[in-house]
Amino acid sequence: MNTRTTLVSLAVMATLAAAAGCAAPEKENDTTTESGVDAAAATSAEDFGSMDDLVAAAQDEGELNVIALPPDWANYGEIIETFEEKYDITVNSAQPDAASQDEINAANDLKGTERAPDVFDLGQSVALANTDMFAEYQVETWDDIPDEFKDPDGAWVNDYGGYMSIGYDSAVVPDVTSVKDLMGPDFKGKVALNGDPTQAGAAFSGVMMAAIANGGSADDIAPGVDFFADLKAAGNFITVDPDSSTIEQGTTPVVIDWDYLGAAAAANVDTWKTVVPEEAVVAGYYFQAINADAPHPAAARLWQEFLYSDEGQNLWLKGGARPVRGDAMAEAGTIDAELWDALPEVTGDPVIPTDEQTTTAGEYLAANWSKAVR
Repeated sequence: MNTRTTLVSLAVMATLAAAAGCAAPEKENDTTTESGVDAAAATSAEDFGSMDDLVAAAQDEGELNVIALPPDWANYGEIIETFEEKYDITVNSAQPDAASQDEINAANDLKGTERAPDVFDLGQSVALANTDMFAEYQVETWDDIPDEFKDPDGAWVNDYGGYMSIGYDSAVVPDVTSVKDLMGPDFKGKVALNGDPTQAGAAFSGVMMAAIANGGSADDIAPGVDFFADLKAAGNFITVDPDSSTIEQGTTPVVIDWDYLGAAAAANVDTWKTVVPEEAVVAGYYFQAINADAPHPAAARLWQEFLYSDEGQNLWLKGGARPVRGDAMAEAGTIDAELWDALPEVTGDPVIPTDEQTTTAGEYLAANWSKAVR
């Protein structure tokens, strides 16, 4: 299947104990703007009067709190910097290497303070388990987003997607053509998974990929857990969270991760290759949402408008991710055509678990993952 085919939601998926222990006093719960608009209740830019009025309200707040957005993850570093410069709003980026569940934990621990996250970027299972924490909002480009990629009332919207892949340093290990190759002796002490699959969407999808490659399915993730248990027993699986430094230092010469993340993290390793195993093509989007208790509700809504604008979508594309409005922008001629055409072609039929399948898989992981890889 070519990457031009629209992807469907997949991805699933320490707390802030120290921060919570010294939490700031609770903020005043008055989110009325200078023009009399309740920013926390706004469901569109029109509720502020106009986009210019939304910008003014966000600038009055002056800050935006984001969480779990590594600078090299889907080009978030440039996205944050561009937003700050465009709107003269300071972005406070907390815990850039945190997982999806950590975002929810932070929102609960810091609720009522000025440090609570304003927005979320979450894996599917964590997002769908916490929809009561989200504020409904529809961006101006709402109609460009296919119905299957958004909550009808605007509680969440898919943002960017990709394919689960195996990235590897071809100067250190043999070429990889399938998931089962990772069991070979040449991979001893070399294979890393991006995160804990009970908490992080990328890791969850990595286990799903392994399950499908070993006789499982979206209904049966158990073979994936068994595969990692065998990989650990063989001495090949290492419980090190990979990033650009571990890849450049050679600590994690093989990384199971989203294709756009692996490629970005290994940008300085000339011998790095990325493969999407044809026997187990797993695709997915992450979920964007506004914290219903956001301390900066206008800035949170302006952030969403920016992310789903042509400019924001092209910045995700620049990071190698596939923006959710990509097809509509390509048709309208507003996509960065060079980057869009450069996305790698992927063969095979993508596996697209339903919400129910994702929930079932998450429950199995919660009960069995730690026992399998301990």
